[in-house]
Amino acid sequence: MGKTTRRNAIVGQSGGPTAVINQSLVGVIEAASEFDQIDRLFGARYGVRGIIEENFIELNGLDAGLLKRIADTPCSALGSTRDKPDEEYCRKIFNAFAKNDVRYFFYIGGNDSADTARIVSEMADEAGYELRVFHIPKTIDNDLRVTDHCPGYGSAARFVAHAVMGDGLDNASLPGIKIDVIMGRHAGWLTAASMLARHDETDAPHLIYVPEAPISEGQFVDDIAEVYGRLGRCLVVVSEGIVDENGKGWNEQLLRMTHGAEVERDGHGNIQLSGSGMLGDCIANFARAEVSARFSEKKLRVRADTFGYLQRSFPDSVSPVDRTEAHLAGRKAVEYAAAGQPSGSVAFRRTGNGNDYGIECFRAKLQDVARNIKPLPPEYINEAGNGIAEQFRTYVAPLVGELPIIGKL
Repeated sequence: MGKTTRRNAIVGQSGGPTAVINQSLVGVIEAASEFDQIDRLFGARYGVRGIIEENFIELNGLDAGLLKRIADTPCSALGSTRDKPDEEYCRKIFNAFAKNDVRYFFYIGGNDSADTARIVSEMADEAGYELRVFHIPKTIDNDLRVTDHCPGYGSAARFVAHAVMGDGLDNASLPGIKIDVIMGRHAGWLTAASMLARHDETDAPHLIYVPEAPISEGQFVDDIAEVYGRLGRCLVVVSEGIVDENGKGWNEQLLRMTHGAEVERDGHGNIQLSGSGMLGDCIANFARAEVSARFSEKKLRVRADTFGYLQRSFPDSVSPVDRTEAHLAGRKAVEYAAAGQPSGSVAFRRTGNGNDYGIECFRAKLQDVARNIKPLPPEYINEAGNGIAEQFRTYVAPLVGELPIIGKL
C-alpha cells in the first residue's frame, strides 16, 4: 500500500468496557488525523456488528474539547459487542471493508477481538486485498499474552484495592467473616491486586484465592477458621473462577447445588457470575455453616459482596498510568499501520519499576495474542495457595498508582 495513497479506516470497540477504553479510541482518532495515508475514519457502532450492518459514525474533524471529554469518560463511546465472529461472520466484515474502501482496521478489545483481527487479516491476505489490521489491547482481566499488561487493568485493579481496603476497615469495625468475589473466570490478575490493600498481617485481605491455585472445600474452611481464631475476623477475596483440587469450578458445583438447572448463562455458554451475587451468597452460606460448627457460634456474622460490573469502569478510580498507556496504545496502532508494518497487536514491554517505571511499545503477531490466555504466574502465588506473594506488589503497584495510607489507633 503506497504511503501517499489516501484510504479509509475503521475503528471499533469490543467486549467488556473499561475505565480507559475511550483513551485508546481517541488515540486512534487523533493519530489518524496526522497521517496522509488515512482519509476518512469511521467509527463502527457496537463493534463488528456495526461493521457488517454498516452502522458507522464519521470521526474526522471532531472538536478537541469533545475528544478530551470522550477520552476521560469510562465505557465504550462507540458501543460494544459480545459477538464472537466465525469465518463466515468475518467474511461479511471483509465484504463491508471492500465496499467502503477500508484499508485500515483498528479493533480495541481482548482475546476474542485479537482473534477476529487475525481471521480478517488472513482473509485479506488470501484475497490479495491490501489491509492493515491492528488489535489494540483492552481487558481488566490482564490475561493477554505477549504484553506485560493490558490497558484497563490498572484502573480496575485500583478499584479493587480501594474497595478491599475500605471493606477491610469495615470488617475490623464490625468483626465477622466477609467474602468478596472478584471478576476473573480463568485468570487471577484482578483478584491478586487486592493484596495492595494490605500493609501488615492484620490488614485485609487475609486470604486470597485465584483460579491458578486449586483449593478444596476442606482447606478453604481450615484457612478461614485459622484466621478467624487468631484475629476474631476474616476477609476473604475470591476469584469467580476458583477451582477445587480436581480442577472443577466452585461456581459450577455450588450454584448447581443451590439453583439446579436455573442458572443463567451468557452468550458463550458460561455460567453468569458477575451480574449476580449468587456465587458469593453460596460461598457465604457454606462458610457460615462450616465455621460456625468449628467455633460453636450459632450467629456467626458472615456476609458476601460481588464487585461485578462496578470494578470495570468506575470514574473515580482511574489509574494515571493506565490512562496514559491506553491513549498511547491507540496512537501506536495508527503509527504502525501508517508506517506499513504488517498487521499485529500493540504490546507493552516493561523497562523499569518503582520510581523508574516505564514501558516501550512493540508490534506483536496477532496469532501470538489471539485465543489463549496468560494465567497469573505461580511465583506470584504463595506456597499455601491462599494468598499472593509480596513480589507481586512490585509488578502491580506502578499500574495502580498511589493509594491511601491508613491510620490505626
